[in-house]
This record gives sequence, structure tokens and C-alpha cells, in this order.
Amino acid sequence: MTPDQIAALPYRPCVGVMLVNEQGKVFTAQRIDSDVPAWQMPQGGIDAGEAPRDAALRELWEETGVTADKVVIEAETDEWVPYDLPADLVPRIWGGKYRGQEQKWVLMRFHGTDADIDIATEHPEFSAWRWMGPETLVDNIVPFKRAVYARVLTLFGDRL
Repeated sequence: MTPDQIAALPYRPCVGVMLVNEQGKVFTAQRIDSDVPAWQMPQGGIDAGEAPRDAALRELWEETGVTADKVVIEAETDEWVPYDLPADLVPRIWGGKYRGQEQKWVLMRFHGTDADIDIATEHPEFSAWRWMGPETLVDNIVPFKRAVYARVLTLFGDRL
């Protein structure tokens, strides 16, 4: 695809979840489909007619096994935070229909235990997980998502 073709594509509507434990650490997980370190927070598409908060709770459960009764939603971004995929990934992800994603982010406080987290879900997306300090988060994320994570830390920073 040419740069002009990619620029003409829409963004995929998506949610992201910043799951923070009681020590102020952020849940991150290593993508199962990546050969290089690709840590990220839970995220995923919003289904037709689904509210962002509902999508965030669904994605959290689908990707981590964490149920809604183990979290308290503390905030949601007012703005949509977009990112573009690297040009070589556009044709290979989501059938080449999107240039990237625009995300609503939801901050959730985790009140469970590590035993409540199970990434061996029905359709696993992660091979490992860990709690990460906000100060090291951006440096550990796949490069094309770093600006998004920096923005989310700015938007939620006073609540961490």
C-alpha cells in the first residue's frame, strides 16, 4: 500500500485498559504473536452498539480473566487517542482496512490478587505478564505505541 492509500484509511475504534494495582503498578503483558518484546496493556475493538466502558470490561476479562467485581473504574479519557501502525503492518492486520486505532482509555483499580489473573484464556493473546512501574512503562512498549502510552500516563497520571 502507498502512503496515500494508508492515510485514506480510517482508524479502528478501540478501548485500552490501564489496570493499576493497589501499589500503583500497571498491568502489562507480552503479546503471544510477537518474536520481539511487545509489552502492552489490555486493549481491543469496540463491538457495534457497545459502550467504551463495557468494551473495556469485556476486553479485560477476555485477555486477563479479571472479572468486573475485581476492579473499580476510576476514569475514562474524554478524547480518543489515535496511533498509526507501521506501514508494513497495515496490509497484514485487520485485513488492511485500518491505518491504526483510535482508543478510549479506561483506568481501573484492581482489588483482586495475582491469582485472579489468568492469561491462559480461551483465545490467549499474551505469553507473560507483570506489574510495571509507571516510570518504566513507555520504554517497555512496542515503539509505535509509545506516544499513546505517554499520553495516557499524562491523562491519568494524577490518579496513579
